[in-house]
Amino acid sequence: MGKPDTRRLDREIRLTERKLDAVREREMWPLDGRERRAIFAAMAGGSYRVVRGRSTDRADRRLETAWSGAETRLIAEITALQTERQRIVTEAAAAKSAKKSSGWW
Repeated sequence: MGKPDTRRLDREIRLTERKLDAVREREMWPLDGRERRAIFAAMAGGSYRVVRGRSTDRADRRLETAWSGAETRLIAEITALQTERQRIVTEAAAAKSAKKSSGWW
């Protein structure tokens, strides 16, 4: 029995890490629709208040909350993928160990 096939999970982990880096750089492409709408709404609200000459504190907080929510979601995805990868590796090791111990020698 060879090594467990974790290529698909490794690829997904790398992609999600790229998305996380992009979110930390405030890029929009890795966001889902809900997060995108929240960010656009906060930006629109903030720009409206700037035009009116008022404080943008609330809009800034909403914007920061939306970005941190996206970051939290991606960190959770990475953790879930790494946990699944570890489970596959552990199962393969257990199967290999059981196969060796069940041998005639």
